[in-house]
Amino acid sequence: MNNNKSLFIASFMTLIAAGVGFAIRGGILGDWGAQYGFTKFDLGTITGGGLVGFGVVILLASLITDNIGYKPILLLAFILHVLSALVTFAATPVFESMGKDATYWCLYIGMFMFAVANGLCEAVINPLVATLYPRQKTHYLNILHAGWPGGLIVGGIIAAIYTNMKGDVASLRWEMPMAVFLIPTLIYGFIVIKQKFPQSEAKSAGVSFGQMLMTFASPLLLFLLLLHACVGYVELGTDSWIASITESILKKSGEGQGLYLFIYASSIMFVLRFFAGPIVEKINPLGLLFVSACFGSVGLYMIGSSEGVLWVWIAVTVYGLGKTFLWPTMLGVVGELFPKGGAITMGAMGGIGMLSAGLLGGPGIGYNQDYFATEKLEEISPQAYERYSVAEATGFLFLPKIKGLDGSKVSVLNNDGKDLEKKVEQLEKEGKTDEYISNLNSWWQGAEAFAPEDIGPVDKAGIYGGRMALKCTALVPLVMAIGYLILVLYFYTKGGYKAEVLHGEEPDGEHYTGGVEGPVE
Repeated sequence: MNNNKSLFIASFMTLIAAGVGFAIRGGILGDWGAQYGFTKFDLGTITGGGLVGFGVVILLASLITDNIGYKPILLLAFILHVLSALVTFAATPVFESMGKDATYWCLYIGMFMFAVANGLCEAVINPLVATLYPRQKTHYLNILHAGWPGGLIVGGIIAAIYTNMKGDVASLRWEMPMAVFLIPTLIYGFIVIKQKFPQSEAKSAGVSFGQMLMTFASPLLLFLLLLHACVGYVELGTDSWIASITESILKKSGEGQGLYLFIYASSIMFVLRFFAGPIVEKINPLGLLFVSACFGSVGLYMIGSSEGVLWVWIAVTVYGLGKTFLWPTMLGVVGELFPKGGAITMGAMGGIGMLSAGLLGGPGIGYNQDYFATEKLEEISPQAYERYSVAEATGFLFLPKIKGLDGSKVSVLNNDGKDLEKKVEQLEKEGKTDEYISNLNSWWQGAEAFAPEDIGPVDKAGIYGGRMALKCTALVPLVMAIGYLILVLYFYTKGGYKAEVLHGEEPDGEHYTGGVEGPVE
């Protein structure tokens, strides 16, 4: 295996690791809510914290990537991936000894470290692949980013297996599936330690740091950054919640539907990203982005409106087609139009996308679910709302503060208190005390009598909240479509979309741009 392929596989594996961790986390959010008593907003900020860490690190690491090289950054990412697992797995012991608030920060920090590792990887792999394949950047960046949905598929399957087994295997804990992301982590770590890396395309062409920064004076680049912030919100922000929301919509059709839909949408992405090259040859990258955004907007609105299993699957198909090419094609466009920006422009794109997903997407979609669910529950059953809402109200940005539904209480209601009863019996058998479980059990003693009349409204409110959150999110890709149409028209007036290559001569064997020496085998 030549060095190029080894480095590409290592880059691919970093996204597999990120996707596996992301998908499994999405599949176990309900466990965190039930076990630790988090609201949807709490869970959204935990997942969002991970994406924020991702974004901040891409921005910072991209400033130094061209100077210190790819290898040291990937080695640091490998170490942080392993450490993030250790911190995250400490959540249950921390909950038992220090309570809910400490557990929140334990999970938040663990997810933040995981995202920092992902961010370091992202800061490297995009400019690295652009260096390896300088005249087919959009094509190979799409293939590279097939690793992300590939990881989502693997993680989604594992999460589905875990969901189906945990009811029968009492000792099965969420930490078990979560640990799987360490497998691709070890693979890429081994390759990084063994292989040598090339210089970046920009550095080998003699582009100075100042010249890289000057690319940000371009209004076109700033507009692309704004559009990519929308991409981060609609793709990663939605992916944090899509399995949970579709699961609630199809609750009557059987447990696990949400994860199956998530796997299905990820499979669409995985397959189609290998064919981005031929598609871009038919329509330029901006045309592809415009069509994708239109599909994304329609798909999200359809999911929020669909009734019945068949229509939800059709809606998810449309959404999957829409989100497939957005992220990697945006990176390809920036790499083709601003090659002098090197890792800095690539990092800025990834960073702004992740920051948007983390600060706005994950928490915002979680807040919208809480907002519309509480609005509906207060309308149809104020008494049930009082029983199942959290004690303290929280807000998001400039939006009003609300008291969302307590995940632990809703979980107890959904399984008729059976899991809670088992926990209480286990604690009594072991002679242990747990203040949180005791308080939850005391609450259930008073709420159990109202359960038959509460379960319908609470369930209906949760489904309504999820549907409305997706409908609101559908506005984001609609705005993106308008932006891409503006760019198509702009380049039409300029004579068409044209990619810029730093060196005029054809690179030898499509390994590196002219004048760049390949790494020592």
